[in-house]
Amino acid sequence: MSTTLPEELEDIVAEFDAVGDQERLQLLLELADELPELPSRYADHSELLEQVHECQSPLFLAVEVDDDTVHLFFDAPAEAPTTRAFASILHTGLDGQSIDTVLGIPDDFYTRLGIMDTVSPLRIRGLAAMLGRIKNNVRNAHAN
Repeated sequence: MSTTLPEELEDIVAEFDAVGDQERLQLLLELADELPELPSRYADHSELLEQVHECQSPLFLAVEVDDDTVHLFFDAPAEAPTTRAFASILHTGLDGQSIDTVLGIPDDFYTRLGIMDTVSPLRIRGLAAMLGRIKNNVRNAHAN
């Protein structure tokens, strides 16, 4: 398994690396607006989504594995921009990637975003939990 980041995730890391702390907060807010809406099969059936309880704000996700491709779906309230931004980062960087690519993402890749001093440790824990839940679901789907 590779430990390099896919190009889409590497691009996000580079965006964060190119700006200062204040701009990183603004970038998070912008990313929050880029989180795609749920498709109707999930929007109309929230019981199919899994809650990530470690997130400070309600965050629900679904992971689908189609052949060797991972698809991610997130639901987070508009009034939770940090949580939505983290979901957007994971969606942009991991949706459509191969199983091996997703499983090869370093568990602490987010340290490269430079937000450790900008965002609370509890919020970072939520991001780590999202990634962990995604990888666990991918492993389980791949094993079946």
